[in-house]
Amino acid sequence: MQQWTEVRRRVLTGELSKRAACREYDLSWATLERMLAHAEPPGYRMREPRQKRKLDPFLPIIHEMLEADKKAPQKQRHTATRIFHRLQEEHGYDGGYTSIRNAVRQWHETSQEVFLPLSHPPGEAQVDFGHGYVDVAGERVQAALFVISFRNNRVANYTESAIGKES
Repeated sequence: MQQWTEVRRRVLTGELSKRAACREYDLSWATLERMLAHAEPPGYRMREPRQKRKLDPFLPIIHEMLEADKKAPQKQRHTATRIFHRLQEEHGYDGGYTSIRNAVRQWHETSQEVFLPLSHPPGEAQVDFGHGYVDVAGERVQAALFVISFRNNRVANYTESAIGKES
């Protein structure tokens, strides 16, 4: 790291030419270019994700199982171990358990819903307008709706509706 910053400083200030820096510090031209492009060493960067040769044909099956589990009760969902055993028994999977566990974890990370916490200071309200259908005397009628919510209060909602040709 110290050499990285020293080479950058000397070349970028013009104290040393690129060719002289390569000679003095015993660097290749590509390494020097990388040093000048990045303030800190960028570390290892994989160009593309590694192929999962044994697991690739089974990924759609795993995703299908996990998608179906979204509708199942919590206690009846598949674990990575159960998916691993089912793939071995039903589909002839001969790979390792860790690959299955990593695929399940990755699927859960990418398919997880994101929630943002809302804060409602005292005195502020949320107001919504819209249309909805209500049943009046056995007939479905469109009504204009107005809802105001005081979230920081024990009173949850106030709703007003209007039914008529003007609404």
